[in-house]
Amino acid sequence: MLATAPTVKFGLDAFGGKPLELWPTSSTEEVGTIIKAVYRQVWGNPHVMDSERLVSAESQLCDRSISVRDFVRMAAKSDFYRARYFESCAPYRFVELNFKHLLGRAPLDQAEVSQHIRICVELGYDAEIDSYIDSEEYQEKFGENVVPYYQGASSQTGQKQVGYNRTLSLLRGAAEIDSATKSSYLVEAVATNSGNKITQPAGARMAAYKDATEKKFKIVVKGSKFDSPRRISTTEYVVSGSKMTPQIQRIHRTGAKIVSITEIA
Repeated sequence: MLATAPTVKFGLDAFGGKPLELWPTSSTEEVGTIIKAVYRQVWGNPHVMDSERLVSAESQLCDRSISVRDFVRMAAKSDFYRARYFESCAPYRFVELNFKHLLGRAPLDQAEVSQHIRICVELGYDAEIDSYIDSEEYQEKFGENVVPYYQGASSQTGQKQVGYNRTLSLLRGAAEIDSATKSSYLVEAVATNSGNKITQPAGARMAAYKDATEKKFKIVVKGSKFDSPRRISTTEYVVSGSKMTPQIQRIHRTGAKIVSITEIA
């Protein structure tokens, strides 16, 4: 059977569905429901063609040789996800959507975004995906067999209001396909630590924030292999969002440590 958690409130129930859990007794039809829910959540509500489905992973889930968590990881590391959200989006949008798709919430502050950009640049794409799915937060929310869902859209004890508002800003309605928007909805609010006005999600797409590629960012680094052995310097780089990733890669090659990444304009 499938277990369901309470419906998410605020005029919609996480795009018409309830959180689903896979059990050893779940029927073939119920496993199919789980598979569709993972595609919808992790892949951003797309139309999935038969040729794009993860046939082998689906088969493994059906015979219980992998968990829902494993299937989520495979979906997030797939060519489908990588092409639409990593290779085609601004860095902020990629991280923003990873939070949405894998943890069911928006990033809360600049530190979270900067941390994940560094993980991606320094450790690679797979490590960035693993950092969400292997996190304590993921395990506490979803465990091994619950499909991730937009938990942050319901008010919760101890949750900051800013997190509630930002998650709602990412929920654009049941008709929205995440890959249709390449720019970040939250780059300005997160970088300036300002709030988002709560707007009821709707079927029509709403105006996005200024694209991260048009923003300017300050990267503060400390030390490099070119420094004198007796001198540890701090250096600041100002780059546009479109040039941030190659700049971070150059910094990493020098052996320097990135201290912070902040938006300045």
